[in-house]
Amino acid sequence: MATLSDIALAAAINILSAFIFFVAFAILRLQPFNDRVYFPKWYLKGLRTDPVHGGTLMRKFVNLDWKSYVRFLNWMPAAIRMPELELIDHAGLDSVVYLRIYLIGLKIFVPIAFLAWAVLVPVNWTSDGLANSKLKNLTSSDIDRISISNVQSGSQRFWAHIVIAYAFTFLTCFVLLKEYEKVAAMRLHFLASEKRRADQFTVLVRNIPPDPDESVGELVEHFFLVNHPDTYLTHQVVYNANTLAKLVKKKKKLQNWLVYYQNKLERTSQRPEIKTGFLGLCGAKVDAIDHHNAEIDRLSKEIALERDKVTNDPKSTMPAAFVSFKSRWGAAVCAQTQQTRNPTSWLTEWAPEPRDVYWSNLAIPYVSLTIRRLIMAVAFFFLTFFFMIPIAFVQTLASLDGIRKSAPWLEPIISVPFIKSFIQGFLPGIALKLFLIFLPTILMIMAKFEGFGSISSLERRAAARYYIFNFVNIFLGNLLTGTAFQQLDTFLHQSANEYPITIGTAIPLKASFFISYIMVDGWAGIAAEVLMLKPLIIYHLKNFFLVKTEKDREEAMDAGSIGFNTGEPRIQLYFLLGLVYAPVTPTVLPFIIVFFGLAYVVFRHQIINVYNQEYESGAAFWPDVHVRIVIALIISQIVLMGLLTTKKAAQSTPFLIALPILTIWFHRYCKGRFESAFVKYPLQACLNCFHG
Repeated sequence: MATLSDIALAAAINILSAFIFFVAFAILRLQPFNDRVYFPKWYLKGLRTDPVHGGTLMRKFVNLDWKSYVRFLNWMPAAIRMPELELIDHAGLDSVVYLRIYLIGLKIFVPIAFLAWAVLVPVNWTSDGLANSKLKNLTSSDIDRISISNVQSGSQRFWAHIVIAYAFTFLTCFVLLKEYEKVAAMRLHFLASEKRRADQFTVLVRNIPPDPDESVGELVEHFFLVNHPDTYLTHQVVYNANTLAKLVKKKKKLQNWLVYYQNKLERTSQRPEIKTGFLGLCGAKVDAIDHHNAEIDRLSKEIALERDKVTNDPKSTMPAAFVSFKSRWGAAVCAQTQQTRNPTSWLTEWAPEPRDVYWSNLAIPYVSLTIRRLIMAVAFFFLTFFFMIPIAFVQTLASLDGIRKSAPWLEPIISVPFIKSFIQGFLPGIALKLFLIFLPTILMIMAKFEGFGSISSLERRAAARYYIFNFVNIFLGNLLTGTAFQQLDTFLHQSANEYPITIGTAIPLKASFFISYIMVDGWAGIAAEVLMLKPLIIYHLKNFFLVKTEKDREEAMDAGSIGFNTGEPRIQLYFLLGLVYAPVTPTVLPFIIVFFGLAYVVFRHQIINVYNQEYESGAAFWPDVHVRIVIALIISQIVLMGLLTTKKAAQSTPFLIALPILTIWFHRYCKGRFESAFVKYPLQACLNCFHG
């Protein structure tokens, strides 16, 4: 069980790590040869060029202006300085609304922390529940004296926790209501003021029923001329062109090599030669320019043949089409209505913008989507619950007891106070963090297999599953396995009717593990985000070995994106931990506030200077964000009810039953009041927008 000294050591390690990351970032970002790594967004927008430094060769690689190093943290105020409206123009609404999630965390947890430390901490600290507990063998630490565990069973002091729980609920709901209203207004204004784009007038139609007398294209044209005669403009049938796409990609690669060899010819006045064998290491020598011209001509012919095959082969035609209309109003009417009596055919939805379309999945037959999603649901179930086994194993090895059992010869080393504090306060968090590295990739592969047609929907599905995984394995899994391992001796030496009391007392004691995890993931992890060590190394390796042309240099820049599928579930875990532990162990709250504040500054900087968002959905993800915070709030209320029940507060616990009911009612109100703005587009707004 981690003590305050263990937590203090872990905090010192993580603060030092974060400081080192920030200093390294401040130095590296100032070097001219790293400019494309730390400011790629400005290069992609064409608003920044490679820095030019006159003088010695060293100045081309190293910044020798010592004054710039003195202001090494000036990027923080610069990140906050850009106004929100300007940031929307610069980065899009998705990025700005994503940042607002961090602001919500601050708006909720700063006042909650003030209330908790002003009211609950004195109530808990002045109690003597742990000292007078009948469970003498129960493992606890000094950090638990300011948690609900220290309140005597049956005490009237639990009324303070109940009143504060109501205050926390009303505060959280008020912040969520105002943010939902604000984001909905921002979305509608953003969509109405966007520049004219084809996807604003286009609908994606899927599951077009087959007709033996007409092709899919003829069927689509006939259907919309009959049912939307005044607004239908044109259509484009979806083809299975995945093979064609591979050929085009291969041709672009050859064209890039051709440019490289042509540039080499201009520099050296000698025609370059290459070997045609494996990786250019063996085979006959040929003229590089002539060889690539011949290969490009050959591929061009293959592409033309494949294009004709795709266009004329009925098997390549998918029962789906993009249908464009003369006005936004016409597109909105089609996208938001049922087209036929059969609700499973002629399914319409707003077409994603071109950057958002995941073209590979458009070739998947609609009828197979249900089967694919069922398979992935079963696979995700087993992934989630079987993952508990290795997580529990790793967490056990990362504890003092686990090390003593698996490697008893290390006993003299782990008995050293510093090493002991390091293991208890830092090692469990870093072990869990490392164990989850490959999970986002697995979940994204599963989402792609399910057949979603846009990148945004892929990321939202992966985020939803990541959230469930975090809840089951990181939250519940660590509570249950932690309680079972740490309190095993106590369970074996007590009567069965004392089990509920032990569980109710032991759950708050797991707060020290989550504090460790927050510091590793939310402090040092966020600071490492701004350093971008992996993109830095990859860029310089590519620049040294692979970059041949200016286009290669641009592609070597890994601008990345906000990564909604990984970032949003991480935020939601902190909302869950904060809301659950706020009335139970307020010690967690300062660590969470630091995370939200630091993450807001870091990601605002990254969005301004680095991330190049792949798509723009107009903050369509916001209903998911809202409902997950509401779920975390309900879970916190249920946990508190369970704890008070085990604490023999039978007279006061029933007063908490109203909280989940009120919270569910609040969610239904918000859903009915605001959610339609994220799934539909008002016809009134369409009439006031562009017309074709």
